[in-house]
Amino acid sequence: MRNLLEMVMHGVFFVCALASILAVALICVFLFVNGIPAIREIGVLDFLTGTTWKPGNDIYGILPMIVGSIYITAGAIIIGVPIGLLTAIFMAFYCPKRIYGVLKPCTELLAGIPSIVYGFFGMVVIAPVVLDVAKLCGSKISSGSTILSASILLGIMILPTIIGVSEAALRAVPNAYYEGAVAMGATHERAIFSVMLPAAKSGVLAGIVLGIGRAIGETMAVIMVAGNQPRLTGNILKGIRTMTANIVIEMGYATGLHREALIATGVVLFVFILLINLTFSVLKRRKDA
Repeated sequence: MRNLLEMVMHGVFFVCALASILAVALICVFLFVNGIPAIREIGVLDFLTGTTWKPGNDIYGILPMIVGSIYITAGAIIIGVPIGLLTAIFMAFYCPKRIYGVLKPCTELLAGIPSIVYGFFGMVVIAPVVLDVAKLCGSKISSGSTILSASILLGIMILPTIIGVSEAALRAVPNAYYEGAVAMGATHERAIFSVMLPAAKSGVLAGIVLGIGRAIGETMAVIMVAGNQPRLTGNILKGIRTMTANIVIEMGYATGLHREALIATGVVLFVFILLINLTFSVLKRRKDA
């Protein structure tokens, strides 16, 4: 009976693994089968480097949306990664138990807040503050829905991912590393930042990559605070549109080539995520080597 039970459980686990692989494969097939023909019809260069998006005129250039996604994701990384990493270090090595008992559930709660709630927070709090500060600095913008507002909001949204994964990685490092560093004369801070943190580099990078994936794939919150203007701009106090926002805003009424172009935008986004994960895998292999 015990051997039979083990065989059954092996079969169940195998089926679950196949189901996961099949789900990814079906997503890939759907995206590429529906998106590649549109890219071919529009033209690869026209689609990827075109600066004009006018579905009414059958003009589909997604460069503004690509740049917008990169801008907002980069801003979220600049804001969220240092705060998240330092918070993880504090929770792993400095935080008193009483404070940890409150701080840990709060950071986990951030991960459970719906995107739409984050979006409302961005509209009501972050965007007006950005508008007021920009006006005090002499800017003549009329709306707080800007690249900066979206970056701040996404920086907050990726915090629980970076904090949770980074803290787990730091706690997984054997305590003997810290004790050895202190025994050799290192201070508490130097032992943490020179020994413990480098030893947890793989896990920390994983948390950052997951945070990047969350930021580049976010939709609803970005729609509510980014301005949704498909244009190229280098001014962080102007609105912009991301690839995810472009898909959600127009998919409801799109037909024909317009709909296929939106699916093709999803293909480009999917490739972005694959490249991010591939980069992380390469960095991890170099570290292990």
